[in-house]
Amino acid sequence: MYEQFGKEFWEERYRGHTAVWSGRPNPQLVAEVGELGPGAALDAGCGEGADAIWLASRGWRVTAVDFATAALHRAREHAETLGADAVNRIDWVQADLTGWAPPEERFDLVSAHYVHLSASREALFRRLAAAVAPGGTLLIVGHHPSDLQTTMPRPAVPELFFTAEQVAAGLDPDRWDIVVAEARARSATDPHGHEVAIHDAVLRARRRP
Repeated sequence: MYEQFGKEFWEERYRGHTAVWSGRPNPQLVAEVGELGPGAALDAGCGEGADAIWLASRGWRVTAVDFATAALHRAREHAETLGADAVNRIDWVQADLTGWAPPEERFDLVSAHYVHLSASREALFRRLAAAVAPGGTLLIVGHHPSDLQTTMPRPAVPELFFTAEQVAAGLDPDRWDIVVAEARARSATDPHGHEVAIHDAVLRARRRP
C-alpha cells in the first residue's frame, strides 16, 4: 500500500475527536445495491462502518474488514446506537487487505469503495472477485483519474486512481457479466467553497451462476 495511506496514517486519522466521513453510505453503493435482495456481503475497507451499517439495516449479513483499530472501534460504537439488529448482522474483522484473502465464492455482494492501493490493487481485486458467489455481485468504486484535474484535494499520485474499464479488464469474460463500467459524475465542494464536478469509477459485475 502506498505508505501515505498505510496503517499508521489511518490509525492517527481515526483517533481524532470527530468523524472522518459523513456517516452516510456511499452514494454509488445505494444506487447499485438498493434493489438487490439481501444476502451475505463483504465490505472491504469499511472505515467507520457507514456502508456496512446501511447494508445490515436492509437485511444483509455483513463481514466488514478494515486494518485500522480506531476505525473499527468507531464503527462498532455507531452500530450499537442503532440497536441489536444492526449489531448482530455485522462481523467486524481487523485485517490488512493487501494480504488478507476472503473465503472464495462466499458472498452475494463484495463491495470496495475508495481503497487507496497502487501496485497491489490488481491482486486485491482478483481476491475480491474470487470471493463472490455464483450469481453474486462485485461492486468496486474508486476515484477516477480525471479528478486530478479538478480543485478537489486529491493525492498527487496518479497510480492510486483507476478507471472502471481497467477493473473490468481483469475479470474473466466467460465468468462475469459487466453490468456497469463508467465514470459517474457527482457534485462536491472544494476547500474554497466552489461546487466541482468529480467522477467515480464505478464497476458493477455479476458472476454467472
